[in-house]
Amino acid sequence: MTNEEHDHNALNDGWMRFLPERFRGAVVPVVRLNGTIGAVTPLRPGLTLSGVSKLLEKAFETKRARAVALVINSPGGSPVQSHQIYARIRQLANEKKIPVLVFVEDVAASGGYMIACAGDEIFCDPSSILGSIGVVGGTFGFQDLIKKVGIERRIYTSGDHKSSLDPFLPENPDDVTRLKAIQRDIHDSFIDLVKRSRGARLQGEAGYLFSGEYWAGERAVKLGLADGIGDLRSVLRARYGERVRMPVIAPKSGLLSNIAGKKPGAGAMIGAGFADDLISTLEARALWSRYGL
Repeated sequence: MTNEEHDHNALNDGWMRFLPERFRGAVVPVVRLNGTIGAVTPLRPGLTLSGVSKLLEKAFETKRARAVALVINSPGGSPVQSHQIYARIRQLANEKKIPVLVFVEDVAASGGYMIACAGDEIFCDPSSILGSIGVVGGTFGFQDLIKKVGIERRIYTSGDHKSSLDPFLPENPDDVTRLKAIQRDIHDSFIDLVKRSRGARLQGEAGYLFSGEYWAGERAVKLGLADGIGDLRSVLRARYGERVRMPVIAPKSGLLSNIAGKKPGAGAMIGAGFADDLISTLEARALWSRYGL
């Protein structure tokens, strides 16, 4: 850029301050949805509908918003919370008649991809990971370990299947069959959601697309799981002009909010179930690791 062009742009920017807001450029509010999806603990910040609903509502209520941009970076998690967040985004988009543009960062997989499907268009980086349209569940078997250390398992239930998949009892094939039937129902719902959201853009056999496999950005675009390669700033400037404003809608910060939302100290965490938090953190780490992150 020459000195003359720089001075001309600076002069224009100066005049822009005196123009009504509607003349200063398009507005596209940005909401970041990061982390695993589901229960939130002191060691595991994650995504839940209750945690993001106010941010979404604020974004869609932004004056003169031309679109809402969602930046997603999630390996998945709870199918219920994933679907509820997806549904809330679509409700707001339909009520306000505002398009939703999704930008995938490192990963939008499993429940993270379900949320991404709330976008009218999905953009990603060539190295982004998308897909993993499936359902997974896991546990451990400790029955031999407790025998070795001389522990006897005693469990009392009312209901034939109340102790299904107890990790301290031998695996029961009937319990596994019932679990897989539930997983198939959830998987079928996930598949239907992707088909409704992506429609004719999907390319490839259903058995391939919905196998739980995941792909990098370029391949995901070819399969119709995403619409193009692009980053937030470049896509929005190309579509809405160089002066497009992209306010980030984030949780309130400050002294009062920090005090109100202050995480408990180590002593409080131990008293509140430190072991559960540690396991949750390891599970979250395992979700990210599945995609090489």
